[in-house]
Amino acid sequence: MADSTYVRFFSERTNDDVPVVGGKNASLGEMFTDLASRAMMVPDGFAATADAYRGYLQANDHPEKI
Repeated sequence: MADSTYVRFFSERTNDDVPVVGGKNASLGEMFTDLASRAMMVPDGFAATADAYRGYLQANDHPEKI
């Protein structure tokens, strides 16, 4: 199983998760959940979290923003 600090599945995301996975990924999670409840097949996916991005920057000695 993936470390939930760094990866979150769309099926577990809503628009409340913008600070964790960003706006586009939170919207994809919202769409996945909403359309699935209407019997529309939407493939699940995953998002790298903001913590994953910050960890990458720190591990590779990058400045705070690329």
